[in-house]
Amino acid sequence: MKTINFKNAKKLLVLALVGTLGLTSCNKFLDVNENPNNPETATPSLLLPTVEAAISQVVGNGFQVYGNIWGQYWTQNPTSSQYRSIDRYQVLNTAMDRSWLILYRSALNNAELIINSNVAANDNYKGIAYLLKAYTFQVATDAFGDIPLSEALKANGNLNPKYEAQAVVYDSVFNYIDKGLALLATPQAVPVSTQDMIFNGDLDKWKAFANTLKLRAYLRISNVDANKAATGIKALYAKNAKFLDQDASITYTTTGGNENPFYNEMVGLGKTQNVVASGTVVQAFVKNSDPRRFSFFNKVSGQDTIAFILQGDFNANSAKLVSSPSPLVGGRAVDPTSATAPVKLFSAAESKFLQAEAAVKGWGTGDAKALFESGIITSFTATGNANDAAKYIAEAPDAKFAGDVEAKVKAIITQKYYAMCGFQGFESWTEWRRTGYPTFFTTSIASTLGAGRMPLRMPYANSEATSNVNYPGNVVIYTPVWWDVK
Repeated sequence: MKTINFKNAKKLLVLALVGTLGLTSCNKFLDVNENPNNPETATPSLLLPTVEAAISQVVGNGFQVYGNIWGQYWTQNPTSSQYRSIDRYQVLNTAMDRSWLILYRSALNNAELIINSNVAANDNYKGIAYLLKAYTFQVATDAFGDIPLSEALKANGNLNPKYEAQAVVYDSVFNYIDKGLALLATPQAVPVSTQDMIFNGDLDKWKAFANTLKLRAYLRISNVDANKAATGIKALYAKNAKFLDQDASITYTTTGGNENPFYNEMVGLGKTQNVVASGTVVQAFVKNSDPRRFSFFNKVSGQDTIAFILQGDFNANSAKLVSSPSPLVGGRAVDPTSATAPVKLFSAAESKFLQAEAAVKGWGTGDAKALFESGIITSFTATGNANDAAKYIAEAPDAKFAGDVEAKVKAIITQKYYAMCGFQGFESWTEWRRTGYPTFFTTSIASTLGAGRMPLRMPYANSEATSNVNYPGNVVIYTPVWWDVK
């Protein structure tokens, strides 16, 4: 994992400003009469950190909370109330206003400004911007379903962009990745360096990011369009694509305004501990004698176990002390070291598990079992448990890699689920929607959706309902998105 040195004052300012957006109330921050598709102008070197910080604000805070709760790593603390509506699956459209605006205005519009720069020497910046654009559109469509695409980023501003089907958005994601890779190959471009908070301008790592993103995207659609997924992945491997072998992340500091975005929000909420350990993941960790549970969660004082409550069972446990997420994942409100937890756009473990799944399905090369085990080892190493990895692989029930293709896919996704605990909540919940794994999820005890229903998408932002005449109308959150056919 790369730790970024934030001595650059401009980068500190960018993070502080985006963090401020994250903490401002929706009603004050969002003016529906202000066009979110009307970009300002700036040079690519100034815009790039703004794009990266905006993406990490959503992936590391807004979507992180929903993903970790709906992915059943976290649940509402019985002694507080901030996220009860999320645990109840009772989410208002207004709750999405902030994330929607940051994705479109701060991330996508600024990426588009970089792309539309008329200076040929900025081609490397443009290439990275295309990759971040692809990443952001995939996150947005995975969250909401159909979204504004081709009309959303017009330079002259368009208050009413049409919504386009997820299949179209995914085709665009692949197209943007290819355009990004082509621009990264420009030999005489102005070099990108410390303005890039993810890889410090290392273009080889950005190429690996592009290939890993493409692999993730093809596997995401593999259940709804297996032929396209297989063809795309085979073409990727035919070019001897390199994939990420390190996290693609931003690591933060303890400087005010530049903390991990979820911790930053907890500070703004008076350092109240609003999330605690869910019994869903903790019981699975215990079943597998998985030491990572002590890395992802804090022990309660006087106990040698991770104390949990069942998902959504906050009303019946008002007097119980429950373990909080650890500072490692930025989740302990009273521990300032939470400020330095990274936001991971990709983890190295995820990259290994993606490659393992491609190999199992016969679309990618490599030893599937070796890649599967490498994903586990990578996660154990990242959490400080490297010495326990071999024993876990040999003995844990969920680490068995045997049987038919589907059994092996189940093992891969279940291990990916464990590895993403606390760090990649949104991606983990998304993979559960795609595959149905892990199979041990339970309906929140506090659910308001009715028997057997689970959240399968996020509601559209209220700002779209009030300002975009092409708004498609509300879609209930238990409606599957396009690629969710399991």
